[in-house]
Amino acid sequence: MLFQIYGDNTMWQLLGWILVFAGLILMNELARRSKTGGIFCFLILPAVLTVYFVAIYVGAAMGADWALHNQTYLHMTSWFHYAKLYAATAGCIGFMMIKYKWGIGKKEWFKLFPFLIVAVNILIAVVSDFESGIRGMMAMAEYGDRWWLSSENVWLYGGWWNWVNGISGLINIFCMTGWLGIYVSKDKKDMLWPDMTWCFILAYDLWNFEYTYNNLPTHAWYCGLALLLAPTVANALWNKGGWIQNRANTLALWCMFAQVFPLFQDASRFTTIPVLYADGFMDAATRPTVANPTMQGVVAVIALIANIACMAMIIKRAKQQKKNPYTHEIFTDQKDFKLAMERAER
Repeated sequence: MLFQIYGDNTMWQLLGWILVFAGLILMNELARRSKTGGIFCFLILPAVLTVYFVAIYVGAAMGADWALHNQTYLHMTSWFHYAKLYAATAGCIGFMMIKYKWGIGKKEWFKLFPFLIVAVNILIAVVSDFESGIRGMMAMAEYGDRWWLSSENVWLYGGWWNWVNGISGLINIFCMTGWLGIYVSKDKKDMLWPDMTWCFILAYDLWNFEYTYNNLPTHAWYCGLALLLAPTVANALWNKGGWIQNRANTLALWCMFAQVFPLFQDASRFTTIPVLYADGFMDAATRPTVANPTMQGVVAVIALIANIACMAMIIKRAKQQKKNPYTHEIFTDQKDFKLAMERAER
Protein backbone atom coordinates (compact mmCIF):
# COMPACT_ATOMS: atom_id res chain seq x y z
CA MET A 1 0.00 0.00 0.00
CA LEU A 2 1.24 3.48 -0.87
CA PHE A 3 -0.87 5.55 1.54
CA GLN A 4 -2.26 5.26 5.04
CA ILE A 5 -5.96 5.24 4.18
CA TYR A 6 -7.09 2.89 6.91
CA GLY A 7 -8.70 3.91 10.17
CA ASP A 8 -11.42 6.30 11.27
CA ASN A 9 -10.81 8.84 8.50
CA THR A 10 -10.82 6.40 5.59
CA MET A 11 -14.19 7.51 4.20
CA TRP A 12 -13.21 11.18 4.48
CA GLN A 13 -9.91 10.52 2.72
CA LEU A 14 -11.66 8.70 -0.12
CA LEU A 15 -14.31 11.41 -0.34
CA GLY A 16 -11.62 14.08 -0.47
CA TRP A 17 -9.90 12.27 -3.34
CA ILE A 18 -13.15 11.96 -5.29
CA LEU A 19 -13.95 15.65 -4.75
CA VAL A 20 -10.51 16.73 -5.96
CA PHE A 21 -10.58 14.42 -8.98
CA ALA A 22 -14.11 15.45 -10.00
CA GLY A 23 -13.42 19.11 -9.29
CA LEU A 24 -10.35 19.11 -11.53
CA ILE A 25 -12.25 17.38 -14.32
CA LEU A 26 -15.07 19.95 -14.13
CA MET A 27 -12.76 22.98 -13.91
CA ASN A 28 -10.72 21.71 -16.85
CA GLU A 29 -13.89 21.42 -18.91
CA LEU A 30 -14.89 24.96 -17.94
CA ALA A 31 -11.47 26.31 -18.92
CA ARG A 32 -11.16 24.45 -22.24
CA ARG A 33 -14.70 24.75 -23.59
CA SER A 34 -14.97 28.54 -23.65
CA LYS A 35 -12.68 31.51 -24.15
CA THR A 36 -14.34 33.25 -21.21
CA GLY A 37 -13.65 30.26 -18.94
CA GLY A 38 -10.00 30.15 -19.98
CA ILE A 39 -9.50 33.89 -19.51
CA PHE A 40 -11.07 33.77 -16.05
CA CYS A 41 -9.08 30.72 -14.91
CA PHE A 42 -5.66 31.64 -16.28
CA LEU A 43 -5.58 35.43 -16.57
CA ILE A 44 -8.01 37.00 -14.11
CA LEU A 45 -7.75 34.50 -11.25
CA PRO A 46 -3.89 34.35 -11.25
CA ALA A 47 -3.75 38.16 -11.34
CA VAL A 48 -6.03 38.42 -8.30
CA LEU A 49 -4.05 35.74 -6.46
CA THR A 50 -0.76 37.48 -7.23
CA VAL A 51 -2.05 40.63 -5.54
CA TYR A 52 -3.17 38.46 -2.62
CA PHE A 53 0.25 36.75 -2.30
CA VAL A 54 2.14 40.03 -2.46
CA ALA A 55 -0.20 41.53 0.16
CA ILE A 56 0.48 38.58 2.48
CA TYR A 57 4.25 38.95 2.31
CA VAL A 58 4.16 42.74 2.59
CA GLY A 59 1.86 42.39 5.58
CA ALA A 60 4.13 39.78 7.16
CA ALA A 61 7.18 42.01 6.64
CA MET A 62 5.32 44.78 8.46
CA GLY A 63 4.43 42.40 11.30
CA ALA A 64 0.69 42.28 10.59
CA ASP A 65 -0.91 39.51 12.61
CA TRP A 66 -3.36 38.50 9.84
CA ALA A 67 -0.46 37.92 7.44
CA LEU A 68 1.83 36.15 9.91
CA HIS A 69 -0.94 33.66 10.68
CA ASN A 70 -2.16 33.26 7.10
CA GLN A 71 -2.35 29.64 5.84
CA THR A 72 -0.37 30.43 2.70
CA TYR A 73 2.36 32.24 4.63
CA LEU A 74 2.72 29.43 7.16
CA HIS A 75 2.36 26.35 4.96
CA MET A 76 3.25 27.24 1.35
CA THR A 77 6.57 29.08 1.49
CA SER A 78 8.67 26.81 -0.73
CA TRP A 79 10.13 28.25 -3.95
CA PHE A 80 8.86 25.15 -5.72
CA HIS A 81 5.16 25.87 -5.23
CA TYR A 82 5.35 29.40 -6.61
CA ALA A 83 7.59 28.31 -9.50
CA LYS A 84 5.20 25.50 -10.37
CA LEU A 85 2.10 27.68 -10.11
CA TYR A 86 3.39 30.38 -12.44
CA ALA A 87 5.14 28.00 -14.84
CA ALA A 88 1.93 25.97 -15.22
CA THR A 89 -0.15 29.12 -15.64
CA ALA A 90 2.29 30.39 -18.29
CA GLY A 91 1.75 27.11 -20.10
CA CYS A 92 -2.03 27.54 -20.01
CA ILE A 93 -1.78 31.08 -21.38
CA GLY A 94 0.60 29.98 -24.13
CA PHE A 95 -1.69 27.12 -25.10
CA MET A 96 -4.63 29.55 -25.31
CA MET A 97 -2.51 31.81 -27.54
CA ILE A 98 -2.04 28.89 -29.92
CA LYS A 99 -5.65 27.72 -29.67
CA TYR A 100 -7.17 31.15 -30.27
CA LYS A 101 -4.33 32.43 -32.50
CA TRP A 102 -3.57 35.39 -30.23
CA GLY A 103 -0.49 37.42 -31.21
CA ILE A 104 2.58 35.23 -31.69
CA GLY A 105 0.39 32.21 -30.99
CA LYS A 106 -0.41 32.11 -34.72
CA LYS A 107 3.28 31.90 -35.70
CA GLU A 108 4.68 28.54 -36.79
CA TRP A 109 7.78 28.88 -34.59
CA PHE A 110 5.60 29.32 -31.49
CA LYS A 111 4.64 25.66 -31.80
CA LEU A 112 7.88 25.00 -29.92
CA PHE A 113 6.40 26.68 -26.84
CA PRO A 114 4.54 23.59 -25.54
CA PHE A 115 7.74 21.53 -25.54
CA LEU A 116 9.74 24.31 -23.88
CA ILE A 117 7.23 25.03 -21.10
CA VAL A 118 6.74 21.32 -20.32
CA ALA A 119 10.52 20.85 -20.25
CA VAL A 120 10.84 23.79 -17.84
CA ASN A 121 8.16 22.32 -15.56
CA ILE A 122 9.91 18.95 -15.56
CA LEU A 123 13.29 20.57 -14.81
CA ILE A 124 11.80 22.44 -11.84
CA ALA A 125 10.73 19.10 -10.37
CA VAL A 126 14.05 17.44 -11.21
CA VAL A 127 15.96 20.18 -9.36
CA SER A 128 13.66 19.69 -6.37
CA ASP A 129 14.26 15.91 -6.44
CA PHE A 130 18.04 16.38 -6.55
CA GLU A 131 17.79 18.93 -3.73
CA SER A 132 16.01 16.36 -1.55
CA GLY A 133 18.64 13.75 -2.37
CA ILE A 134 21.41 16.15 -1.33
CA ARG A 135 19.59 17.17 1.85
CA GLY A 136 19.13 13.51 2.70
CA MET A 137 22.88 12.93 2.36
CA MET A 138 23.60 15.93 4.57
CA ALA A 139 21.15 14.68 7.21
CA MET A 140 22.74 11.23 7.17
CA ALA A 141 26.15 12.77 7.82
CA GLU A 142 24.85 14.98 10.63
CA TYR A 143 22.10 12.92 12.29
CA GLY A 144 22.59 9.35 11.10
CA ASP A 145 19.28 9.27 9.21
CA ARG A 146 17.88 10.81 6.02
CA TRP A 147 15.15 13.02 7.48
CA TRP A 148 15.28 16.73 6.69
CA LEU A 149 12.75 19.46 7.43
CA SER A 150 11.60 21.46 4.41
CA SER A 151 10.89 25.20 4.47
CA GLU A 152 7.20 24.28 4.76
CA ASN A 153 7.83 22.24 7.91
CA VAL A 154 7.38 18.84 6.31
CA TRP A 155 9.80 16.04 7.11
CA LEU A 156 11.17 14.57 3.87
CA TYR A 157 13.28 11.44 3.53
CA GLY A 158 15.93 12.00 0.87
CA GLY A 159 17.77 9.08 -0.66
CA TRP A 160 18.88 7.30 -3.83
CA TRP A 161 15.27 7.24 -5.05
CA ASN A 162 15.45 11.01 -5.55
CA TRP A 163 18.49 10.66 -7.81
CA VAL A 164 16.91 7.80 -9.76
CA ASN A 165 13.70 9.74 -10.27
CA GLY A 166 15.56 12.91 -11.21
CA ILE A 167 17.27 10.93 -13.98
CA SER A 168 13.84 9.62 -15.05
CA GLY A 169 12.65 13.22 -15.35
CA LEU A 170 15.59 14.18 -17.54
CA ILE A 171 14.91 11.21 -19.81
CA ASN A 172 11.22 12.10 -19.88
CA ILE A 173 12.01 15.48 -21.44
CA PHE A 174 13.44 13.70 -24.48
CA CYS A 175 10.47 11.35 -24.64
CA MET A 176 8.42 14.25 -26.00
CA THR A 177 8.33 13.82 -29.78
CA GLY A 178 6.93 15.75 -32.72
CA TRP A 179 7.63 19.17 -31.21
CA LEU A 180 6.13 20.98 -34.20
CA GLY A 181 3.14 18.65 -34.45
CA ILE A 182 0.83 21.03 -32.62
CA TYR A 183 -2.72 21.55 -33.90
CA VAL A 184 -5.98 23.27 -32.97
CA SER A 185 -9.15 21.21 -32.76
CA LYS A 186 -11.86 21.91 -35.33
CA ASP A 187 -14.21 23.11 -32.60
CA LYS A 188 -11.50 25.47 -31.23
CA LYS A 189 -11.78 23.94 -27.77
CA ASP A 190 -8.37 22.31 -27.61
CA MET A 191 -4.74 22.61 -28.48
CA LEU A 192 -3.71 19.13 -29.63
CA TRP A 193 -0.37 17.33 -29.51
CA PRO A 194 -1.26 14.01 -31.23
CA ASP A 195 2.23 12.47 -31.02
CA MET A 196 2.03 12.65 -27.23
CA THR A 197 0.33 9.24 -26.98
CA TRP A 198 -0.09 6.81 -24.11
CA CYS A 199 3.62 5.89 -24.33
CA PHE A 200 4.74 9.29 -23.13
CA ILE A 201 1.76 9.83 -20.82
CA LEU A 202 2.42 6.60 -18.89
CA ALA A 203 6.13 7.38 -18.52
CA TYR A 204 5.35 10.93 -17.41
CA ASP A 205 2.66 9.91 -14.92
CA LEU A 206 4.91 7.36 -13.24
CA TRP A 207 7.80 9.82 -13.02
CA ASN A 208 5.63 12.67 -11.74
CA PHE A 209 3.83 10.52 -9.20
CA GLU A 210 7.17 9.44 -7.77
CA TYR A 211 8.25 13.06 -7.67
CA THR A 212 5.23 14.01 -5.56
CA TYR A 213 5.64 10.89 -3.43
CA ASN A 214 9.26 11.85 -2.68
CA ASN A 215 8.97 15.60 -2.26
CA LEU A 216 5.32 16.40 -1.52
CA PRO A 217 4.46 13.32 0.54
CA THR A 218 1.70 14.91 2.61
CA HIS A 219 0.03 16.10 -0.62
CA ALA A 220 0.72 13.16 -2.94
CA TRP A 221 -2.67 11.52 -2.38
CA TYR A 222 -4.14 14.50 -4.21
CA CYS A 223 -1.40 16.14 -6.33
CA GLY A 224 0.02 12.73 -7.18
CA LEU A 225 -2.92 10.43 -7.86
CA ALA A 226 -5.96 12.67 -8.39
CA LEU A 227 -4.15 15.45 -10.25
CA LEU A 228 -2.36 13.06 -12.61
CA LEU A 229 -5.38 10.88 -13.31
CA ALA A 230 -7.74 13.77 -14.13
CA PRO A 231 -6.02 14.82 -17.41
CA THR A 232 -5.15 11.22 -18.28
CA VAL A 233 -8.76 10.07 -17.97
CA ALA A 234 -9.98 13.05 -20.00
CA ASN A 235 -7.47 12.27 -22.75
CA ALA A 236 -8.38 8.58 -22.74
CA LEU A 237 -12.15 9.01 -22.88
CA TRP A 238 -13.19 12.24 -24.62
CA ASN A 239 -10.31 14.59 -25.39
CA LYS A 240 -7.87 12.64 -27.58
CA GLY A 241 -4.68 14.54 -28.23
CA GLY A 242 -5.47 17.14 -25.58
CA TRP A 243 -3.54 15.60 -22.69
CA ILE A 244 -0.91 18.32 -22.40
CA GLN A 245 -3.57 21.04 -22.32
CA ASN A 246 -5.56 19.02 -19.75
CA ARG A 247 -2.41 18.57 -17.68
CA ALA A 248 -1.47 22.25 -17.70
CA ASN A 249 -5.01 23.37 -16.89
CA THR A 250 -5.51 20.99 -13.98
CA LEU A 251 -2.00 21.59 -12.62
CA ALA A 252 -2.39 25.38 -12.60
CA LEU A 253 -5.86 25.20 -11.05
CA TRP A 254 -4.72 22.77 -8.37
CA CYS A 255 -1.68 24.91 -7.51
CA MET A 256 -3.95 27.92 -7.04
CA PHE A 257 -6.28 25.99 -4.74
CA ALA A 258 -3.45 24.39 -2.75
CA GLN A 259 -1.64 27.71 -2.34
CA VAL A 260 -4.72 29.37 -0.84
CA PHE A 261 -6.14 26.41 1.12
CA PRO A 262 -3.14 24.31 2.17
CA LEU A 263 -4.81 23.03 5.35
CA PHE A 264 -7.16 20.92 3.22
CA GLN A 265 -4.18 18.61 2.70
CA ASP A 266 -2.09 19.41 5.75
CA ALA A 267 -4.46 19.49 8.70
CA SER A 268 -8.00 18.30 8.09
CA ARG A 269 -10.03 15.11 8.09
CA PHE A 270 -9.01 14.78 4.41
CA THR A 271 -5.28 14.69 5.22
CA THR A 272 -3.60 11.53 3.90
CA ILE A 273 0.04 10.60 4.40
CA PRO A 274 2.13 7.87 2.75
CA VAL A 275 3.50 4.77 4.40
CA LEU A 276 6.87 6.54 4.63
CA TYR A 277 5.81 7.89 8.01
CA ALA A 278 5.97 4.57 9.84
CA ASP A 279 4.87 6.21 13.10
CA GLY A 280 1.54 7.01 11.48
CA PHE A 281 1.83 10.80 11.72
CA MET A 282 3.89 13.77 10.51
CA ASP A 283 4.61 16.43 13.11
CA ALA A 284 7.03 19.20 12.19
CA ALA A 285 7.95 19.65 15.86
CA THR A 286 8.98 16.00 16.26
CA ARG A 287 11.88 14.53 14.31
CA PRO A 288 10.76 11.10 12.99
CA THR A 289 12.58 8.14 14.45
CA VAL A 290 11.51 5.51 11.92
CA ALA A 291 10.83 5.48 8.17
CA ASN A 292 9.46 3.09 5.60
CA PRO A 293 10.88 4.28 2.25
CA THR A 294 10.33 0.94 0.47
CA MET A 295 7.68 2.26 -1.89
CA GLN A 296 9.76 5.32 -2.70
CA GLY A 297 12.44 2.99 -4.04
CA VAL A 298 10.01 0.64 -5.81
CA VAL A 299 8.15 3.40 -7.67
CA ALA A 300 11.42 5.17 -8.56
CA VAL A 301 12.72 2.02 -10.25
CA ILE A 302 9.41 1.43 -12.07
CA ALA A 303 9.40 5.04 -13.31
CA LEU A 304 12.99 4.76 -14.54
CA ILE A 305 12.24 1.51 -16.39
CA ALA A 306 9.14 3.08 -18.00
CA ASN A 307 11.07 6.12 -19.20
CA ILE A 308 13.97 4.06 -20.52
CA ALA A 309 11.49 1.81 -22.34
CA CYS A 310 9.74 4.83 -23.84
CA MET A 311 13.05 6.31 -24.95
CA ALA A 312 14.11 2.98 -26.46
CA MET A 313 10.82 2.79 -28.38
CA ILE A 314 11.35 6.30 -29.73
CA ILE A 315 14.89 5.50 -30.88
CA LYS A 316 13.73 2.28 -32.54
CA ARG A 317 10.86 3.99 -34.34
CA ALA A 318 13.05 6.90 -35.42
CA LYS A 319 15.55 4.50 -37.00
CA GLN A 320 12.85 2.42 -38.68
CA GLN A 321 11.08 5.46 -40.08
CA LYS A 322 14.31 7.35 -40.82
CA LYS A 323 12.94 10.42 -39.04
CA ASN A 324 14.15 12.93 -36.50
CA PRO A 325 11.67 12.16 -33.68
CA TYR A 326 11.62 15.79 -32.53
CA THR A 327 10.97 17.52 -35.84
CA HIS A 328 8.66 14.75 -37.09
CA GLU A 329 5.83 12.70 -35.60
CA ILE A 330 6.65 9.02 -35.11
CA PHE A 331 3.55 7.52 -33.46
CA THR A 332 1.34 8.08 -36.50
CA ASP A 333 0.28 4.41 -36.65
CA GLN A 334 -1.16 4.39 -33.13
CA LYS A 335 -4.90 4.61 -32.58
CA ASP A 336 -4.57 7.55 -30.19
CA PHE A 337 -2.70 9.57 -32.81
CA LYS A 338 -5.25 8.83 -35.53
CA LEU A 339 -8.20 9.74 -33.31
CA ALA A 340 -6.51 12.99 -32.30
CA MET A 341 -5.78 13.90 -35.92
CA GLU A 342 -9.45 13.34 -36.81
CA ARG A 343 -10.22 16.23 -34.44
CA ALA A 344 -7.47 18.50 -35.78
CA GLU A 345 -7.93 21.53 -37.98
CA ARG A 346 -5.58 21.25 -40.95
